[in-house]
Amino acid sequence: MKTKDAFRAWASILRGHRPLLSIEITSECPLRCPGCYAYEPGHLGGLGSLRTSVDFQGDDLVERVLALVRRYRPIHISIVGGEPLVRFRELSILLPELSSMSIEVQLVTSAVRPIPSVWAQIKDLHLVVSVDGLEPDHNRRRAPATYERILKNISGQSVTLHCTITHQMMQREGYLEDFLAFWSLRVEVIQIWFSLFTPQVGAHDEEILTPEDRARVLDEIARLRPLYPKMNMPKQVTDGLGSPPRSPSECLFARVTQCVTTDLSSQISPCQFGGTPDCSHCGCMASAGLKAVGDYQLMGLLPVRTIFHASEIVGKITASLNP
Repeated sequence: MKTKDAFRAWASILRGHRPLLSIEITSECPLRCPGCYAYEPGHLGGLGSLRTSVDFQGDDLVERVLALVRRYRPIHISIVGGEPLVRFRELSILLPELSSMSIEVQLVTSAVRPIPSVWAQIKDLHLVVSVDGLEPDHNRRRAPATYERILKNISGQSVTLHCTITHQMMQREGYLEDFLAFWSLRVEVIQIWFSLFTPQVGAHDEEILTPEDRARVLDEIARLRPLYPKMNMPKQVTDGLGSPPRSPSECLFARVTQCVTTDLSSQISPCQFGGTPDCSHCGCMASAGLKAVGDYQLMGLLPVRTIFHASEIVGKITASLNP
């Protein structure tokens, strides 16, 4: 978005009228990735497992998503899963509709199947492809969405590469640089993002980064930033990763984002991770980005988050009076 449009969008969020929206478009996924938060037993709280959640298809799915969008009037939608490309036929109808409504859409996929070529022409569509490290590690964790398949299926597209950094990756010197060196050469890749693995409270996943791991990651990103321009990780974002919000109530991203699961009515709380995320180990790039925005001081005096808190109260009162 242009600067003026970004300002207007942020002002809309502050007024509490136009949230960000995250939709789990399907519970189906051909992958069984270790550590995937969407399939954690507590992801949906008392609603059961995502794999047993209500799953709409065809025109029913299209109509229900559009009804949800008209209800929330979001400025930005993240479409996740499951694997969204399982519903590529429905998305081929939905995505142009959302584009015509001037809504920015981010679609997160494993690229396990071909991305329809016509999607490259859809305005305001941003494709994010999840990759779990270097080829041997990724192929073991994400088969059948192997490197070979991803490279074939993103051909002709413009995508963002997203990698969640885990403890295992940090056991090898130069891991992140090797990853950046490989994907930076791909013409289809326009930018590369890193997040840090976010566990649930009390979890013991081997993916969990130690405090020493996290410090090394942030140092590595700072060192590599000028060497690999496609790595879109500004210092403000990495600063946010280094000092995450202490709770969902302090997380601007959690507070402005409505996360809806596959029945298109039940909300995932307290944030997109569901369950009881360990905020002290949060590695969400979106959370870090909005924290940086919240910490920014207007005219060097007033943090944006202060304005947000006041505007949120006003927005809720206004909404209750004028539903």
